[in-house]
Amino acid sequence: MYSRHHRKARVLFALSDVLLTALAFEAAYLTRSLLPLSHDFFLSAELKTLLFGVAAVGSVIFCLWVQVYDRLDGANRFVIFRETLKQAIFGVVSIILLDYFLKLDLSRLFLLLFVGLQFVCLLLFRWNAGSLVGVIRREFGGQLNVLIYGLGERAEELAEQIRRNAAEGTQILGIVNAPDAVRTALREHIVDEVLFAVPPEELSSLDELFLQCDEEGVRTRLSIEFFPHVNSEVYLDRLGPTPMLTFSATPSDEVKLLAKRVVDFVVAGVVLVLSSPVLLVAALLIKMSSPGAVVFRQTRCGLNGRKFTLYKFRSMVENAEALKEQYAHLNVKQLNFKIPNDPRLTAVGRWLRKFSVDELPQLWNVLKGDMSLVGPRPATPDEVARYERWQRRRLRMRPGLTCIWAIEGRDRLDVETVMKLDMEYIDNWSLSLDSRILLRTIPLVLLGRGAN
Repeated sequence: MYSRHHRKARVLFALSDVLLTALAFEAAYLTRSLLPLSHDFFLSAELKTLLFGVAAVGSVIFCLWVQVYDRLDGANRFVIFRETLKQAIFGVVSIILLDYFLKLDLSRLFLLLFVGLQFVCLLLFRWNAGSLVGVIRREFGGQLNVLIYGLGERAEELAEQIRRNAAEGTQILGIVNAPDAVRTALREHIVDEVLFAVPPEELSSLDELFLQCDEEGVRTRLSIEFFPHVNSEVYLDRLGPTPMLTFSATPSDEVKLLAKRVVDFVVAGVVLVLSSPVLLVAALLIKMSSPGAVVFRQTRCGLNGRKFTLYKFRSMVENAEALKEQYAHLNVKQLNFKIPNDPRLTAVGRWLRKFSVDELPQLWNVLKGDMSLVGPRPATPDEVARYERWQRRRLRMRPGLTCIWAIEGRDRLDVETVMKLDMEYIDNWSLSLDSRILLRTIPLVLLGRGAN
């Protein structure tokens, strides 16, 4: 299925969830209302609408966040069972929280009936979603006659991809490599689409053929895999009236990136307020235990290499930077400076690092927008100066407090592995991936395994 068809399928799945949630909600309400129990159960139309809206929106947001809709036709039944159970629980928890804050005193039996019925309805739907995907593919793909322009391995591979992934009912009319053959096919056959799989040097000679397809209303698609952008997402944008073919090797969805920024700002603000007693105690201990500033400031490279001032609680002696040369022979890293059991650490600093308390001031960096909660760790300018070309792509994501390699081994990993894990994060970034990394980071910090 083409990506735009997949987006439409995602919308239909979300609408189906809303309908199934409405069915489960109404069935649970009617069942509880009709049961001859000691307490009558009644909800006004306004309250029913509010409760249903919270449950439905909560369920859909959960699915979008953890990308359930993207794998409905590919996951095994156990995964579907697990994700559906989480979704149903998330929806009913949303209602329970509303009940708590508004003091509605809802029937526990109603809530139990609702979560059970919603789970069953959604599970049955999920287990049969494969057939629905087929229907969606036929509906959005339609009966298509496709002609492929090109020769050789590239054209054959494109034909095979169409057979595997395109909508049901798609028929390949053939593979041709002459403009006259395309014109003949347009006259003698029903041609819905012409797919071009040609090297870039041939494109200029096909201008008349593109124009003819355009004038006759025949959809054309151009395979652009010959561009050497193996990591890039490709999309068409416009600068005024000028179409721009855009390659992006980093996440470019403005809506999702805005959501990430909002989450960063809210969570960082809340954690700063909640951890203020810890911040105060840490500052006092640093001040009383050793001379020097409480907060250590250092220049780091942020998004796209922009420099910013990073804040940390000082965990080393005051002249730690000046002592680097003296202890350089103990350094175990290639790019950054890292000494196991660093002798420059103060007694208080060791405990601050053990529980990552020294990193808490970086929440201010997150609030300012210099950093994110999750992302590649910010490097110093001298580290960046030694990057290989492919390693510079890690600068194209806002640096974070935590990252994949921080939960996969941290200082035990070599530079090559760290870089590859950062690239893996960038290539597979999603809001749900950020959530999973944050959730795995929390117990490491609380157990004192957040740093060495």
